[in-house]
Amino acid sequence: MRLQESGEMYLETIYLLSQSTSRVRAIDVVQEMGYSKPSVSRAVGLLKDGGFITVDAEGCLHLTEEGLEVAHKTYERHTVLSNFFKAIGVCDEIASEDACKIEHCISDTTFEALKTHFETL
Repeated sequence: MRLQESGEMYLETIYLLSQSTSRVRAIDVVQEMGYSKPSVSRAVGLLKDGGFITVDAEGCLHLTEEGLEVAHKTYERHTVLSNFFKAIGVCDEIASEDACKIEHCISDTTFEALKTHFETL
């Protein structure tokens, strides 16, 4: 199943939240992303149906292996792109905003070439 940008953002957010707490709930995603409860609830349902997350009996969200793979990929792209933009003189805020936009549409080929080039600098 191919995720849209919003799905990737939700998975990345769940991943980042899980790095600081063992209990990630939908309300945590609401607060982090600034979306409404109904929007997050719908996204959680879609991600669960798609096999990207599970929800335990206490309502905690857990990334599946596939969900974790997408979250890692999205987060890596964000980090590499943001660092690249900062290295060429873009301020932190704009670098992060632009990386967030590009991370979802850049091809694997172009990203890997950019990452390889950046690592050799």
